[in-house]
Formats: sequence, structure tokens, C-alpha cells
Amino acid sequence: MSNKAPQSANDFLAGLQGQRVLITAGASGIGFAIASTLSSLGARVAICDIADAALADAKKALPKLLATKADVAVDADVAAMFALIAKEWGGLDALINNAGIAGPTGGVDEISPADWRRCIDVCLTGQFLCARLAVPMLKQAGGGSIVNMSSAAGRHGYAFRTPYSSAKFAIVGFTQSLAKELGPSRIRVNAILPGIVEGPRMDKVIADRARQIGISHKDMEERYLERVSLRRMVSPYDIASMVAFLLSDAGVNVSGQSLGVDGNVETL
Repeated sequence: MSNKAPQSANDFLAGLQGQRVLITAGASGIGFAIASTLSSLGARVAICDIADAALADAKKALPKLLATKADVAVDADVAAMFALIAKEWGGLDALINNAGIAGPTGGVDEISPADWRRCIDVCLTGQFLCARLAVPMLKQAGGGSIVNMSSAAGRHGYAFRTPYSSAKFAIVGFTQSLAKELGPSRIRVNAILPGIVEGPRMDKVIADRARQIGISHKDMEERYLERVSLRRMVSPYDIASMVAFLLSDAGVNVSGQSLGVDGNVETL
């Protein structure tokens, strides 16, 4: 990666060609949008996921993917995934910590300890487990990039989604700490804070909350969008475009940042 300014719009995203990139939960949704975008820009992409069918579909769509089944909350799965990357590629240039779950919807007195722990394990601890094994590879490569997926819920408190919001706030602190720790090794660390991302996961969140307070799905969706300045959801490919920027030469001096890609969520 160079410090030279791009010469034209055509090479604005220079530096992605040949990058070795791991995307967790990369077989569908935001993860697959990132995988597809980076692959189209010349990166070598590895993904993991827990869903066999989604992995098969992703591999069919992008035959050059290095795809493996792994739960980021399970130490042994993460270790096996990084062993495969070391064997196939001999190193890594970027980690996209995308894996996460919505967690339970309910009052703090209604949430089970098991549901709390599972949300924290996947959304937060999974990022740590991947980062601790990625960092030696990034250092060996002479630098690189880590992008951690947080959320607008990592900036605003989120009633009835306490485990999720707590994990996403923690990711911002994790990101800022790693940026300071790893900057001298030329490793840039940033967080992306998506807002209301269109797709099945958000549909379920809206449905659960609508059911809880006794209104229609449409009315609940409108309530969510009233809190977004642009009054619209974002696409997974909006998130993917930001990831591409951060991994490219254009993002060479961006680190320690929490970047909202959310249409400006005003509150949750």
C-alpha cells in the first residue's frame, strides 16, 4: 500500500488487487456483499459462516472464494480457519470482523443469561478471537487493515435490545484500543456502524418489536425510519463500499474511526 494520491477516478480504490481478506459471516447479507465487492476489485477473499447452504450458494456465486464453516464464538473453529488460511495463502492482509447476531428482544428482566452470553460471545468475543490470530499475520505482511462491524446501536442506547447494544458499544472501544496498539505496526483498525440495513435480519427485528408493543410491522418500520435523517434503510452494498475504501490506498490514513453508514440515525 502506497501513500501516493490516486491519479484518476479509475485507480481511486487502488491497492485492493491481490489483497488476502478474511470476512466472517461472509456467505450472506452484509458479509456476502463485502465478499462480492472486494472480489470484483481483485482481492482474494476467504469467508466463514455457520450455514452450510449459504456457504454453498456463496461458493457457487464466487467460485474463487476460500470458504469454510466456522462459528467465531468457538475457539477451535477460529483456530482451524486461520490454520487453513495460513496453509492456502501463507498470510493475511485484512480481517473483516462481520459476524454478529441480533440477540434477544425484551426487557432486561425478560432476557435469559444464556441469550445474553450468546449475543456477547458472537458479536464481541468472536471479534477478539479472530483479531488475536489475524494480528501476527498482518504484522508478518508488513501491515494491513482490520474492520470491525459495530452498529448505530454502538452509538445510541437501544431499549429492549440491551445485549446487542452493549456488544456494539464495546466494539467501538475494542477498535480504538487496537488502533492505538497496532498503529506502529502499520495496521489500521476501524469500525463501521451500519444503521437499518434492509434484509431478513432487520425484518425479524422489526417484527419482534412490533409484536412486543402490539402494532403492525408497517407501522413499526415507519417508526424506525422516522429516526433516520434520510428516511431510508441502507443496502449491504453501501457497507461494502465503505469497507473497500478502508482497505484501499484511499483509506491509508484512516484508523481508529467509528464510521456511520446509516443515513444518519438520530436515535434508537
